[in-house]
Amino acid sequence: MAITRLFDFAYHQLEHYPKPDALVTKYAGEWIPTSTQQYVARANAISRALLRMGVKKNDKIAVISSNNRTEWHIMDVGILQTGAQNVPIYPTISEEDYEYILNHSGAIYCFVSDADLLRKISSIRNKLPNLIEIYSFNDIEGCKNWRELVELGQDESNQAEVEARKNDVRPEELATIIYTSGTTGRPKGVMLSHHNIVSNVLGSEKKIPFNAGKTRALSFLPICHIFERMVAYLYQYYGVSIYFAESIEKISENVKEAKPNVMTVVPRLLEKVYESIYAKGSALTGIKKKLFFWAIDLGFRYKPNENNGLWFDLQLGIARKLIFSKWKEGLGGHLDLLVSGSAALQPRLTRIFAAAGIPVVEGYGLTETSPVIAVNDMRNNGFRLGTVGKVIDEVEVKIAPDGEILCKGPNVMMGYYKDPEKTAEAIQDGYFHTGDIGEFDTDGFLKITDRKKEMFKTSGGKYIAPQLLENAMKQSRFIEQIMVIGDGEKMPAALIQPNFQFCREWAKLHDVNLGESNADIASNPKIIERIEAEIDQLNEKFGNWEKIKRFELTPEVWSVDSGHLTPTMKLKRKIVREKYDDLYRKIYGQ
Repeated sequence: MAITRLFDFAYHQLEHYPKPDALVTKYAGEWIPTSTQQYVARANAISRALLRMGVKKNDKIAVISSNNRTEWHIMDVGILQTGAQNVPIYPTISEEDYEYILNHSGAIYCFVSDADLLRKISSIRNKLPNLIEIYSFNDIEGCKNWRELVELGQDESNQAEVEARKNDVRPEELATIIYTSGTTGRPKGVMLSHHNIVSNVLGSEKKIPFNAGKTRALSFLPICHIFERMVAYLYQYYGVSIYFAESIEKISENVKEAKPNVMTVVPRLLEKVYESIYAKGSALTGIKKKLFFWAIDLGFRYKPNENNGLWFDLQLGIARKLIFSKWKEGLGGHLDLLVSGSAALQPRLTRIFAAAGIPVVEGYGLTETSPVIAVNDMRNNGFRLGTVGKVIDEVEVKIAPDGEILCKGPNVMMGYYKDPEKTAEAIQDGYFHTGDIGEFDTDGFLKITDRKKEMFKTSGGKYIAPQLLENAMKQSRFIEQIMVIGDGEKMPAALIQPNFQFCREWAKLHDVNLGESNADIASNPKIIERIEAEIDQLNEKFGNWEKIKRFELTPEVWSVDSGHLTPTMKLKRKIVREKYDDLYRKIYGQ
């Protein structure tokens, strides 16, 4: 059977790799599996119920979930089969943004996962004229439950109508509207067709090695984001069992229970995993501690996919047996592939995890490109450190004269919903303008160097690429988040959120009294002096005009909830700049 629409993936799995544990969610402390057969049957029941509720082709249905779970995927297939569109929404946005998205999309039904989300939507209910009803996945008193639809759809007498609707869905038609969490202004509704995402799944599958029908994944990146969603379809294509993590806080517990072979990650999560391992290693004593740091040093010199030499390989074999095997054990014991997206990955992390036998492949893409443009492949010399790999099949990339990455292919969005002006701005002559600056090396590997909109000029007329500096500085374990500033100023500087946990550990080892709060750490002269030494060392890689000359430490943790970061962990530069206007003025003496 040819896969041309998104719901075809579930039927493909049913035909080729039917699984007893296709989708697995933890309820009340117990992992509950849903088989491929049950998945498809319940999705059809949802479709039958939606038709009985009067859902028409091209109606919009919003789905908002705080965590990834089986119900989301059943709803996805159930909605799409009727010719309606699934509008997934981030669970962490403001009520103002919920109001805008639900009204802009014209969603007629809204499915929420829990009481917190229900409260948010209920508080703006009188401002949502199109919304007929809210349903929840959890049992909440006074709220209709999604199981009512499953029950309403038990009667199969209108299945023929569902089949007719399914057959009427064409590949080039709209499947979903994904509202980008934009770092500035109103969210934009990215329109993706069935063909956009299907082509991306089938273009990416050649690059990701799965043992079809025998692989297990842990899913925890937000499913409302196209990266995790596309990968979920890819998992279904390969008959991969998908276990859903309860939350980011429970990830280390869930990884040990689910024992996955593969996970998608963002660089920040990998950094946290490494920091946690490093902290445990630092607490060791004697020969164990010496061995731990010997293995780390070895790992940082590892060249993935290259000839490291016989002597190095011999040492690595010992390090894997004595040290790195424990890392793998701590991550469930079966993890053999991590796929990283959303932001640039530190090459040192790529080296150390590959040395530990847990290779990380980095890819690149945007919501508007469904999302994958390029991805590394550990096989056939398809991997290169510090790059995002080679461009996937059927996608064309060219570099504009100003260095911007332009993309053309079946993965490029239909446009922005109800916004022809922004669409015309983004897609010119068939090429989507990514806003990223990059280059190809001589072997065709793509390297991202910065965001076009984020580059700035100092008052001396020198161009500064902030991401390049930020990624280098984040190699310091003292620095958790950093934003380079200096547009129109005489020199680049930085606002820094220290890694408070690491600073505390360092202080203990060096008998430094830090005080209790994060604010005490951010103002401690010893910490400031230590971070200055780190920056001076990392500055050596850059030209004199690029070096960070001054910095200030912030007392808060930068997070999605507090507005510093987008849900995909990108800096909201304008907001961070406004939040720390006093520190900005202090740096530039204003």
